Amino acid sequence: MRFTTLEEWLQWLECQHPRAIDLGLERVSVVAKALNIALAMPVITVAGTNGKGSCVALCSAILGAEGYRVGTYTSPHLVHYNERIVIAGRYVSDDELLAAFSAIDEARGATSLTYFEFGTLAALWLFQRAELDVVILEVGLGGRLDAVNIVDADIAIVSSIAIDHEAWLGRDREVIGREKAGVFRQGRIAVVGDVNPPQSVLSYGRDIGAIVLCRDCDFSYSESTSQWDWQGVDAQGDKLEYHGLPLPSVLLDNAATVLQALQYLDLNVSDAAVRSGLSLVELSGRCQHIAVDGVDIVLDVAHNPAAVVTLRQHLQQYPVSGRSRCVFAVMADKAIAEMLSILQPSFENWWLADLDGNSRAAGASDVAGMLMAQQVSGVEYGGSVAASIQQAIAQSASGDRVVVFGSFFTVAEAMLFLSERGGVDVSSVITAKGNTL
Repeated sequence: MRFTTLEEWLQWLECQHPRAIDLGLERVSVVAKALNIALAMPVITVAGTNGKGSCVALCSAILGAEGYRVGTYTSPHLVHYNERIVIAGRYVSDDELLAAFSAIDEARGATSLTYFEFGTLAALWLFQRAELDVVILEVGLGGRLDAVNIVDADIAIVSSIAIDHEAWLGRDREVIGREKAGVFRQGRIAVVGDVNPPQSVLSYGRDIGAIVLCRDCDFSYSESTSQWDWQGVDAQGDKLEYHGLPLPSVLLDNAATVLQALQYLDLNVSDAAVRSGLSLVELSGRCQHIAVDGVDIVLDVAHNPAAVVTLRQHLQQYPVSGRSRCVFAVMADKAIAEMLSILQPSFENWWLADLDGNSRAAGASDVAGMLMAQQVSGVEYGGSVAASIQQAIAQSASGDRVVVFGSFFTVAEAMLFLSERGGVDVSSVITAKGNTL
């Protein structure tokens, strides 16, 4: 074994390949073949700009409520690498990851792999040995050339298509949509949750002979104050409805998409399991509320304009009686000015934080210049994310709100700080109420 601790492995993985992101299936396919990876259980693959994590979490919650053993692979992690791979409701252990990494290292020979490719193969290697009923894979970037796509999914989900990661995926929704549709397979189910999908998604599905189901065409939902109804089709194409469903903590757009996808899974899913999963599902770092000294702290990993619009809608749906402030830190390659313009009317004060040691992060002074160009006042330099949150809380009273957003890195630092204050347990991530993974 090359290393004896997970920390050593991860440090090595971060620098052993020439490029951090190197899209393509050739290298990872070669190593997967050497490892004899061939999943025998049904596989759901989830792609999309936003909402992937919510779809994975809800699929897992519903199937788990039915009693199935579910394996999920997601990225990135917030605090612990182990968050990425969950087997039957628990994070994989360090020892399991060490065994997987060692097996991959031995099998790869001279083939160089990225950090993400190593992690993907580790998940598949562990899933193959875990006696699972179903596996749910989240695409890391795009879809067509993402390492996850070496697996032929029985059901593919595309949650949404928006502009993000332009350097790798393209600068318009048509091009990006084609990349995400790359997870579709001939003769298999593809469920599209975007209410206005690019034509490229539909055309590709038609061209390869996938069975594409689209929101507001094949399935839809309606919402009332305390519940919602879903309309779709079952695996035979007959009309199917759920009435009086509990409102989940994830967006109904994503919940409706998941319900349609599960109709085509070759596993029985009862009405009771659907309702239980909807009631229990939660996803850390997505519109997550934590009360600290009477202040409502909201953590959200929103890092593109579409996700920020969703965050704004959530804040408007759940207003507070007091004042609202925010802590913001973001990667430099994002559409920062547009993100700021969406939420700048929502906050009285902005604490701009620096993500020290992160070469991709935008400097707080650069972000401040963008806010000033939008004539925003009440801008503060907070230093680190932790220091910024501390200052924002200190100036807040009971009934006020502090929103922390901009990137996964931002929320991860916030969670660590709040853990030290006793506000949140980051030894694990809560994905279902009462179920600490």
